[in-house]
Amino acid sequence: MAAVAQYIGQLRPLLSVSRPPFLALPVTLIALGAAASVANTGFISVVRTGIALIGLISLHVSVNALNEAADYESGIDKRTDATPFSGGSKTLPAGNVDPTTVYRFGYLTAAVGAIIGVWFLVIIGPILIPIYIVGGASVLAYTEYLTKFGLGEVAAGLGLGGLPVIGAALVQSGEISSIELLAAVPAFILTFNLLLLNEFPDISPDRYGGRANLIHRLGRVWGGRLYAVATVSVPIIIIIGVISNVFPRTALLALLGIVAAFRPVIWSIQTPKQRPPMAVLRNNVIFILSTNVLLAIGLILPII
Repeated sequence: MAAVAQYIGQLRPLLSVSRPPFLALPVTLIALGAAASVANTGFISVVRTGIALIGLISLHVSVNALNEAADYESGIDKRTDATPFSGGSKTLPAGNVDPTTVYRFGYLTAAVGAIIGVWFLVIIGPILIPIYIVGGASVLAYTEYLTKFGLGEVAAGLGLGGLPVIGAALVQSGEISSIELLAAVPAFILTFNLLLLNEFPDISPDRYGGRANLIHRLGRVWGGRLYAVATVSVPIIIIIGVISNVFPRTALLALLGIVAAFRPVIWSIQTPKQRPPMAVLRNNVIFILSTNVLLAIGLILPII
């Protein structure tokens, strides 16, 4: 009973390292992938969509937990000035849970995602294998390897951006078309940008921990310019999708999300050498989540 009570007492800190506010992202990605599939085929499986969502959330929790444990052991956590959007949850430095438990939690949630992936592989087929390989590498190799070679942002954009959109569409019918592929492009860029901007407050601690993020390789000025260019490319891609008749005209609804990006883009161009204000980090998250959701709505509006 004492052991059971001990694990129950660790539920709250484990919930903390899973970073619940960040888990809104996989919800929007699955919604976008499912909406793109509906726009293409007119069909949706609520059960498969729900199971895919559980799988992606499990993998996202795994990334967050493994990252927190590795950052604690490398000393990064002790040097970051945490914000609601960056710097970790500070759960491990506070002594609320030990890193071994967090690692086990991360591997357990990764296993849940893997089991769901195997189930989909059985019912959908080998078309999912490339997504699994890249996605699995993005989860398990992110902190220890990819962030040390300037690949962390790309890995995040794939594993928690473009690939989940394609995967959520594939599990509906086992087929993929241009509308699902194009919908994955802004999703990739948005998650790439989420990580890129959130790295600005943690440049020194990340460098101390051995990371070589794009912001370290490019510097603050060029990192800010990259963020701005990537942000502007999102509405351009959506407009191109409409002009080329891949997206319906109602997809232009997603352009409303760019309003939230004004402040982050201005900051990234004018004052990238300064620490980003909280409003800049917040508006970036609003831009990313709202664009995914509005694009999903825009894709299915013509068939409602």
